[in-house]
Amino acid sequence: MTPLLWVAFLLVAAGGTVVVWTHDPARQAVVLSVYGLLLTLLFVLLQAPDVALSQVAVGTAVVPLMVMLAVRKV
Repeated sequence: MTPLLWVAFLLVAAGGTVVVWTHDPARQAVVLSVYGLLLTLLFVLLQAPDVALSQVAVGTAVVPLMVMLAVRKV
């Protein structure tokens, strides 16, 4: 394993921890979007471009948008 993969794994682990520990739902949606970008980077480094494209579309854009719309509605 390359050192770049280790850094990506550590960033994803740290990002997941930050998402869990964020309490404000609006801020959590933004952090979730950043976490989606980190996962996209990891998938690109693991040479899974199809999964990375799906992650960009769903994990970075759609899910945080749905969370923000739900928070706004409530």
